[in-house]
Amino acid sequence: MSDGGPTRREWLRYGSALVGGGLLAGCSEGESTDTPADGGADQTATPTDTPTAEPTATPTDTPERTATADSAAETPYSVSIEPVGSVEFESVPETWVANNGSWADMGIALGLEPPKGVWLTNRYHTQYYDEIPGVSVDKSDMVSLYQDGVSKELFFELDADVHVFDPNFLMNRFKGWEESDVAEIREEVAPIFGNCIYAQHYPWHSDYRYYTLMEGFEKLAQVFKRTDRYEAFEAVHDEFQSNLAPVVPNQGERPAVAVLWGVGNEPEQYYPYVVGEGSGFKHLRDLKVRDALASTDIKDFHGSRAAIDLETLLEVDPEVLMLRGYEAMDAGKFQDTVVSFLEDHQTASALTAVQNGDVYRAGGLYQGPITNMVLTERTANQLYGADAELFDRERVAEIVAGDL
Repeated sequence: MSDGGPTRREWLRYGSALVGGGLLAGCSEGESTDTPADGGADQTATPTDTPTAEPTATPTDTPERTATADSAAETPYSVSIEPVGSVEFESVPETWVANNGSWADMGIALGLEPPKGVWLTNRYHTQYYDEIPGVSVDKSDMVSLYQDGVSKELFFELDADVHVFDPNFLMNRFKGWEESDVAEIREEVAPIFGNCIYAQHYPWHSDYRYYTLMEGFEKLAQVFKRTDRYEAFEAVHDEFQSNLAPVVPNQGERPAVAVLWGVGNEPEQYYPYVVGEGSGFKHLRDLKVRDALASTDIKDFHGSRAAIDLETLLEVDPEVLMLRGYEAMDAGKFQDTVVSFLEDHQTASALTAVQNGDVYRAGGLYQGPITNMVLTERTANQLYGADAELFDRERVAEIVAGDL
């Protein structure tokens, strides 16, 4: 806490854009309960909420990463992002916390040390790095910022050099946080820099811009002075997009897909997702998935917060089911647990997707540049039978290691 003298983050100066709250639109007291799409309270009914279900990579396989910028310049610099405005840095941050796996993955792609904390560590699915030679993330010391609420004291304990999250998310999603609390963290610990990019449904985000995954990635690269790695990764991403084009069939040949969050390992209720904007849907948009729910009367979960039952799903009877909430399971366990339950269920077994063996994990909501390519390729193989590697894994590993 400040005693009126210089703060312990004097070397990191924050811009004036937040003063008065002019850019922190819609800062009302937020929801107190969580939903599958949110980074708040854990959902005990969903399998991803069991931290031990997720494999932890060994740090010995991780290429050496340092938080020191590729450029040795230590002159002050500033980076702007909505809604926080311009943030000025005296030198490059060394430690950080991240909103979720989207931003965490961007840092890994830049060759940074993993963040000291994310909202929920069990929703940062580090097993995706198994696809990339020599890249892994050890989460054993990583902290969940949400622990039955968000503690201001935890930010002081972590003592990070920068907090990469949207302050509006913090104030609107959790009771007890006000602009004065955000200002205290910003002034007494370290700057706040970020934008909520994974989905585009929050009303408090309606009057300032969203960023695409790659736009957010570029902003983070500017913060850590690693724009050369961003540019190298951008080339990989562009090549990946070119490789996707011939994989995607014409619209009439694409199966109708329902994207749902299953409740529990024996799901009889589902939260429906209409494929929309945001980094959490990028893999589905890039594959031009034909959305089986978009033309129905079923309300998107983001707007309704309501679940549907199997009888309602049977009325739609999509050709493919893509289920969220099961990324902590590998394909075999998902098949033996969730799919087997559906095959044995009186109503679920009548679904076309179940009968044809077209029930898959849908991928996580929090995607960064590496994890998005892994998930997009996986989904392309599932939906369209691509059966091919669509991005250069060796090149990704080189960029992470700084071999540009």
